[in-house]
Amino acid sequence: TAGKSPLELVIQVYDGAISAFRSASGHYQADETSKGFDQLERARKLVTHLYTTLDYDKGGDISQQLGRLYAFVINQINVAEATKDLKLIDDNITILGNLREGWVGLKGQGAVGPKPTGTPVTGGFSHSA
Repeated sequence: TAGKSPLELVIQVYDGAISAFRSASGHYQADETSKGFDQLERARKLVTHLYTTLDYDKGGDISQQLGRLYAFVINQINVAEATKDLKLIDDNITILGNLREGWVGLKGQGAVGPKPTGTPVTGGFSHSA
């Protein structure tokens, strides 16, 4: 993490959450319930981190929308833990994967300043560092 831009760190958190969801799905498919639960908890911590680092002052409406999506994903984790529904886990992977692609697109545009602001749509950044 040393030397990484805030944007690269956000992408790293997305990667960790997506990896945890994939691992949880594999564990549930292998009937390893406790390992699946542990991975969902890992994903929850990472998505919660994304949620709690949103910068509503700088990110405006996009931060609000991201907040709602993160809250939705966290709620889906609760349901997935209770039901072991693999489709919910896959849906979360899709949601986070799509969001991650937006951040990767920003990185490709050079939006890697120390305190980027704005939104994915305008080429800015809505998580605080």
